[in-house]
Amino acid sequence: MDKIKDTRSFMRITHRYLGFFMAGIMAIYAISGVLLIYRDTDFLKKENKIDKKIAVNLGEKELGKELKIKNFEIEKKEGDLIKFKQGTYNAATGQAKYTKKELPFVLDKMTKLHKSQSKDTLSPLNAFFGFCLFFFVISSFWMFNTKSKAFKRGIKFAIAGLIISVILVFI
Repeated sequence: MDKIKDTRSFMRITHRYLGFFMAGIMAIYAISGVLLIYRDTDFLKKENKIDKKIAVNLGEKELGKELKIKNFEIEKKEGDLIKFKQGTYNAATGQAKYTKKELPFVLDKMTKLHKSQSKDTLSPLNAFFGFCLFFFVISSFWMFNTKSKAFKRGIKFAIAGLIISVILVFI
């Protein structure tokens, strides 16, 4: 019985203080996650005018990749001047003039939290965040006595949440 009480006490205390520690990180992830939902819109984005010299005579795919424009498509060619939705590119000189809509600097940095890969400097923070969230899931089952009404009701809510998530993932 002491072992169960010790485990329950450890889980509750660790859950509490890790939760306080993670509060700021979770707020940033929550805000940036909501922003990413609307990344296909212009919500909070500002228009930046870009004028830069790049390689000459690029093809459509290479040009889109170089300018980092998704779904890049050439609309019209007039001699060396290539026109696309966001601007123009002179194939002879390599001069590209275009506009790009981007989130403000701070919000853009926040959304990069969700996009990092194992090679990025943010990957340890993302892994830590993921492990902490998983710990919160597991430790939450030690918050209440297993015989209590709140625990039994909590199990039903956890199962409902799991089922709804699985259904939405497969829709």
